[in-house]
Amino acid sequence: MKNICAELSALTPPQNTEKFSYDYVAEGRLTRLVGMTLEAEGLRTSLGQTCQIINQSGVEIEAEVVGFNGQKVYLMPITHFAGVEPGAIVRPVTQAAQIPIGDEMLGRVINGIGKPIDGHGPLRAKDRLKLLPEIINPLSRDPIKEPMDVGIRAINALLTVGRGQRLGLFAGSGVGKSVLLGMMTRFTNADVVVVGLIGERGREVKEFIDHSLGEEGLKRAVVVASPADDAPLMRLRASELCCRVAEYYRDQGKNVLLLMDSLTRYAQAQREVSLAVGEPPATKGYPPSVFAKLPQLVERAGNGEAGGGSITAFYTVLTEGDDLQDPVADSARAILDGHIVLSRRLAEEGIYPAIDVEASISRAMPNIVAPEQLQKMQAFKRLLAIYQENKDLISIGAYRPGSNPEVDLAIDRAPKLRQFVCQGMNEAVGYNSARTMLDEVLSVSEANAGG
Repeated sequence: MKNICAELSALTPPQNTEKFSYDYVAEGRLTRLVGMTLEAEGLRTSLGQTCQIINQSGVEIEAEVVGFNGQKVYLMPITHFAGVEPGAIVRPVTQAAQIPIGDEMLGRVINGIGKPIDGHGPLRAKDRLKLLPEIINPLSRDPIKEPMDVGIRAINALLTVGRGQRLGLFAGSGVGKSVLLGMMTRFTNADVVVVGLIGERGREVKEFIDHSLGEEGLKRAVVVASPADDAPLMRLRASELCCRVAEYYRDQGKNVLLLMDSLTRYAQAQREVSLAVGEPPATKGYPPSVFAKLPQLVERAGNGEAGGGSITAFYTVLTEGDDLQDPVADSARAILDGHIVLSRRLAEEGIYPAIDVEASISRAMPNIVAPEQLQKMQAFKRLLAIYQENKDLISIGAYRPGSNPEVDLAIDRAPKLRQFVCQGMNEAVGYNSARTMLDEVLSVSEANAGG
């Protein structure tokens, strides 16, 4: 009897569940492919889960669950999926994705899944970064109260940016937004710069890193690049990875400048994914989920808790045909803390950066600058607006000098106002220098007005 009990006790599984785990992964099979949407059955998974699609030949393709209908699971590939076969195994990835991160990442160029693409070998950082975002209680965030020097005269003096502010850079194609971003990366006083090149042409990615960013700018920057020929999910992941990397350095107590080019490409990638799984279009071809995703991405930037770091973010927004009423542009203006508009008219006149001071605004500026600087900014804008209103009369000679003192003053100061906005690509103008130059322009104007 004792021998039988001993044999039964040997067959009894151990009770200490901390040392033993029984994980069962339900694999599925690929049943259908339409466009870029993959359908699988027999799969037990959840929305947003990463899966591996394994062909009989051993080729592995990474995909993400983007929807389901009954027992059918819809996936979209993260990488190129040439060679996928019907009946391929679909296996969920149980381990959460992490990437190496630390100061060793500065100066590197990575893709949307955190793999280096600059040819300088693997990332050898000690820390590991989870890609899932951490939401900060809005009441715990430190308020915006200090200016951020971005090295651009017109922005520092007339559209002052605060640490932790989020602004949109609205521009059409070929107006100089990439050059302006490159200038900010080199001239800013931020500790770390994170640059996201989302949906750009591959040629522009190389040119931005070599020319706009330069060797000096790259030393304290992390570049996340996902060109236009990447799959939509790769572009989405690259956008989210930019924010996640910036959040890591902010949590280290550093002041981060986040530059994402562009928010429009992120919205277009989300539109491709949503339409592929059957979501109906609503506003000019954009499904509702696009406008729900935009604030989720943008709200991740900003200040951390009191005494911590900050993320000051610039998101470029492409205005098709220079239309500022584009759905993405209109939505971005509502959720950002200000917008800087680049004007094609100014670019055609040779004014670079082509910042339209009249159409731009920084909503945090009244809280971070002295009332005197705010008044000077308003005086600058008023002179510029008066000149633009009477420009046609002035050009055809219909305006008679002396008819209106304000117009006379605007005509006299117009060259100085334009010169103030203009800035060379290699010319850095700090925050204090920009304020001094603004004082000089307006003090001469006041002297002329008094005379």
